[in-house]
Amino acid sequence: MKKILIAGCAFLLTGLLQAQQKQGTVTYERVSQMQISFGGNMPAGMESQIPKTRKDVFVLSFGNNQSLWKAAEEETNETTDISGGEGGSMQIRMVMAGSNDVLFNNFETGKRVEKREVMDKSFIIDDSIKSLKWKMTGETKTILNLPCMKATTSNIRTRTMTNMDNGKLERKEVTDTVAIVAWFTTSIPVSAGPAEYQGQLPGLILEMDIKDGTQVFKATSISEKVDMAAIKEPTGKKRYTQEEFKKEREKMMAEMNRNNGGGNRQIRIN
Repeated sequence: MKKILIAGCAFLLTGLLQAQQKQGTVTYERVSQMQISFGGNMPAGMESQIPKTRKDVFVLSFGNNQSLWKAAEEETNETTDISGGEGGSMQIRMVMAGSNDVLFNNFETGKRVEKREVMDKSFIIDDSIKSLKWKMTGETKTILNLPCMKATTSNIRTRTMTNMDNGKLERKEVTDTVAIVAWFTTSIPVSAGPAEYQGQLPGLILEMDIKDGTQVFKATSISEKVDMAAIKEPTGKKRYTQEEFKKEREKMMAEMNRNNGGGNRQIRIN
């Protein structure tokens, strides 16, 4: 145990002795495993045509003890037409979260503000940064020429399950425990990282594996250049709490299901 601690401290010291970067831009690639259930109602041969993974690119800007996370480019739709026996058909449309969605964090005050788009409607959601309990493993590796340390944690969270049953799209929430592995560098002593995993560790997270590869984030480039004026809290006429936003989203999804009738079945996955 002493050897692990000594090696870890030496590795961290190496990063601290280097010129430390406290502002910049990071590009991340996210690979997500798609999990879709159709309740046994899909014609033979159609399920094998469904895409199993989704790849997206995001940008993290940080500086002045704040960060801004958003999609790297315009909304990208991936549409797959699936054909089955007896003229049956289905269209699977995987849509990245709205291109205007952003996540702002203020590490000094612990404030977190999201701008979310659901079916062309924008929501401003006020929240606070929630820290997880991390464990240092003593393992190290180099990512993008920066020394990184490994940390692990678990998080109890609610996820949405999407099912197709007799032509009807159903969504339900399931609570489970998620294992998380992160690689962070103290060479950039900013408590930032992918998506909602901000304000977690004493350095920038460059890689993160959520639930054994279900979702993997990897930093592909780091730059000291950043538009500091763009790192600001999103604004809107009406603001919501997380619970209020959840209720509004459920209403909108219920309305969409009521209006979805006839024709080919289309699944929109966010």
